[in-house]
Amino acid sequence: MATVRKRPRRPNGEKTHIAALILARGGSKGIPLKNIKMLAGVPLLGWVLRAAVDAEVFDSIWVSTDNDEIEKVARAWGARVHRRTPEVSKDSSSSLDTIQEFASKNPEVDLICNIQATSPCLHPHHLKQAVSMMTEEGCDSVFSVVRRHHFRWLEVKKGDGKSTKPLNLEPSRRPRRQDWDGELCENGSFYFATRELVEKGLLQGGKVAYYEMPAEYSVDIDIDIDWPVAEQRVLRYGYFGMDKPEVARMMLCNLSGCLTDGQMYMSAQGLEMISVNTRDWMGIRILKREDMAVVVISSPDDPVPKALEEKFRQAGCEIIHSENKLEDVERLMKEKGLDWKEVAYMGNDESDVECLNLAGLSAVPQDAPVVALNATKYVCHCAAGRGAVREFAEHILLLKKKAKYQMEQDHIAGNAS
Repeated sequence: MATVRKRPRRPNGEKTHIAALILARGGSKGIPLKNIKMLAGVPLLGWVLRAAVDAEVFDSIWVSTDNDEIEKVARAWGARVHRRTPEVSKDSSSSLDTIQEFASKNPEVDLICNIQATSPCLHPHHLKQAVSMMTEEGCDSVFSVVRRHHFRWLEVKKGDGKSTKPLNLEPSRRPRRQDWDGELCENGSFYFATRELVEKGLLQGGKVAYYEMPAEYSVDIDIDIDWPVAEQRVLRYGYFGMDKPEVARMMLCNLSGCLTDGQMYMSAQGLEMISVNTRDWMGIRILKREDMAVVVISSPDDPVPKALEEKFRQAGCEIIHSENKLEDVERLMKEKGLDWKEVAYMGNDESDVECLNLAGLSAVPQDAPVVALNATKYVCHCAAGRGAVREFAEHILLLKKKAKYQMEQDHIAGNAS
């Protein structure tokens, strides 16, 4: 029987230091600042950082970047920052170059897990199991793979006069999918390696092993460049944190700065006018079709015009005129027998911060002030009065579908056990 070679402690008896390292260079030829572009309301970088933090197996979690904006996002999501030098920030720089620089500047690190920022369906349990392979089974390197059932053929250059050939099948005996195990392909989600390997210029070597991830979790934004498609995948298979997705029963939304662009228009006759986007109207309607209560909030400084107020009421919305939003929202919640986790709140300024922090779901338009951006759980791609409410409505419904899907999976798992 083979013996299990566990990872030894340091010579001084200290525990092995395991670091997670996400590489997030500012330059991107495809999508500018892709690593912090919002994906389903979370910066792309935030998805893997949340998984790394909640895995609770790393002694330190780092983002290596050359960009100030990426640094801000990294710190907001609980990471330390390694400011890479210009020498490893070029288009020609390899990931290994940057990892080696990180290792040289952090001599306390024994094991490095390079996590790909563009793998938003990574979950904590993937990382926990891989760490166990390194520490309990004594592996020197572990990397993630996905099983693919693709028949590969030899590429033929135009004008070569050659014929293509099969690389991994016999055409006369094409196997059925269920009769073929397929092939293991790197999916790039993560690479664990010892410091010794990294210093030798390797990420895979020594006692090497792979960690197989199911295909549904192997989402790579570098490949799945269609952002809406990627968002659908993430909403179904992404890791949303230790808490289950909230199921909102009431949505509250500011009139000014959310449903409208915050501007007041004046006619030649001196009449004041505001506009509401038709997409936002549709967002309200789809929420009402799902039996959600929708409440529009106005302030004394921004009263709802009577004609518009009547239109809201005809659509089944409640109107509240509020000077203290927190007090008025909590009063309304008490009347309806709701708690904060059942509330979706859309605000746009400092007066909304408390509600944005407390609500189970919260959102702000893309052009909201920084104080509101820092308090919310979802930042819309759309600006105020330009479809932000419709976008948040769709986000709420997608999360409701995700919660339903999880309940179905829990039910199946419960019956199976």
